[in-house]
Formats: sequence, C-alpha cells, structure tokens
Amino acid sequence: MKKIALVFASAGLMALAACGEKPAEEANNANAVVENVVDNAANAVENASNAADNAANAAGNAANAVNAM
Repeated sequence: MKKIALVFASAGLMALAACGEKPAEEANNANAVVENVVDNAANAVENASNAADNAANAAGNAANAVNAM
C-alpha cells in the first residue's frame, strides 16, 4: 500500500512540475503562431504588390509592342 501511495504522490508531483512549465511553452508557441500570421500577412501584401507591378509591366510591354508596329 505504501508503494502505491508513493507512486501516486510521485505522479502528482511530476504533474505539478509539468504544469509549471507548460504555460510558458504554450505562450511561446502562441507567440510563434502570431509571428507567423504577421509574417504571412506581410508576405501576402508583398506578393500583391509584386503582382500589381507585374501587371503594370505587362501593360507597358504591350504598349511598347503596339508602338513598335
């Protein structure tokens, strides 16, 4: 009976010790997710800007082709 009580006491202490570490780890993961979302949004804006530049270049190339005729 003492061995079972010792096992449960050890498990309880390990659970408490783990609980103390998890919130910080979860907070770091949450921060990483937020940073990834912000980075993804910034990349999306940059990609949209590049697409607009490409469209403007294509229009300019078409105008140059018409003028060359």
